[in-house]
Amino acid sequence: MKRQSLRLLPLCVGLLLAAAIHAQVPVPDGSVRFLAFGDWGRDGKAFQLSVAEQMGKAAAADHSQFVISLGDNFYNDGVPSVEARQWTTSFEEVYTAPSLQVPWYVALGNHDYHVNPQAEVEYTLFSPRWKMPARYYTVTRRIDAANTVEFFIIDSSPYVGSYRNEKKADYRPVLDQDPAVQTAWLEAELKKSTAQWKIVCAHHPVYSCSGRHGDTAELVEHVEPLLERYGVQVFLNGHEHDLQHLRVGKINYFCSGAGSQTRATKKDERTLFSLGDTGGFLAVKITSDTFNGRFIDYTGKEVYAVTIPRMASSHP
Repeated sequence: MKRQSLRLLPLCVGLLLAAAIHAQVPVPDGSVRFLAFGDWGRDGKAFQLSVAEQMGKAAAADHSQFVISLGDNFYNDGVPSVEARQWTTSFEEVYTAPSLQVPWYVALGNHDYHVNPQAEVEYTLFSPRWKMPARYYTVTRRIDAANTVEFFIIDSSPYVGSYRNEKKADYRPVLDQDPAVQTAWLEAELKKSTAQWKIVCAHHPVYSCSGRHGDTAELVEHVEPLLERYGVQVFLNGHEHDLQHLRVGKINYFCSGAGSQTRATKKDERTLFSLGDTGGFLAVKITSDTFNGRFIDYTGKEVYAVTIPRMASSHP
C-alpha cells in the first residue's frame, strides 16, 4: 500500500487541484445537480471516450456537483487490487475533464464482483473523487435551507439468486454478503430519513423493458416494497446497456447503463422512454419541488427530458 500511495501521489495532487478549481465555480442556489451512468469501464473502447467527453461538457454547463456510478465499473472482471491498471486506463485517463473532478459516488455491479469487489471500496483511500466507503451507504445533499435529497446506494448483486450458486465461480464473492442484512439496513435508513427527496441507486434494475435481462425478481420481492412504503420517488440503475425511463406505481425507474458498450432495447406498457445501441448518460437537476432528468447521448444531443413533481406523500 505504501508503494501505491507514492505512485498515486502526483495524480492525487493533480486531481485535488482540479477539484478545487471546479469548486470555485458558483453553483446555482436551490438545486442539486449530478450525472448518473453505469456499465462503462472498457479501457476507452466502444462509446466510453465519447460519453466521457460529453459528460465533461454537460457537467461544466450544468455545474454538476457529483457523479453517481451505477456499477459494472470495470470490465470484464472488475479489478484485482488498488494497483490494477484499469484504474488508470478505464477511469483516471478517461474522465479527465475538470468538471468531472468532483465526488463520484459508486455502486458495485455484477462484473465488479468477479475478482475483488473490496478493492473498489479500498480505492476510496487513494482517490480524492472515488467515494465508496462501503458496499452500501447513504449520501445526503442539501437543496436549500429547508430541503434535502438523500441517496441510498445499495449493492444489488448479492440479491440475485443465480449468482449465489457456488458452482458459478465468477460470482463467488457474493456469498460473503447477506442480502437480508442489507434489506434490514435499507429499511432502517429509509425509515429514519427526513429528506424531502429519497433516491435509491443500484446496479440491477427493479423493472426493465429490455429483452436482455428484464425485471430483477429478487429486487421486486425485497426492495420494491420498501420503495413504496417509504416514499422513494426515483430509482436509478444500470445493468441494461441502454437508456430507459419506466413508471410503475408512483415510482420512476431510470436505467442509465450506456456508458460504453450498448445493446438494443424494447418497450412495454410501463415505458415512457427507451433507447438502445446509443451511448449516453443521465443529467439531473433536483429542486425542492421537481426532479428534472435529461438523457444525453454520446454526441451531446438531448434525446429525452422529463420533469417529475415531488409527491405529496414524500414528506417525512
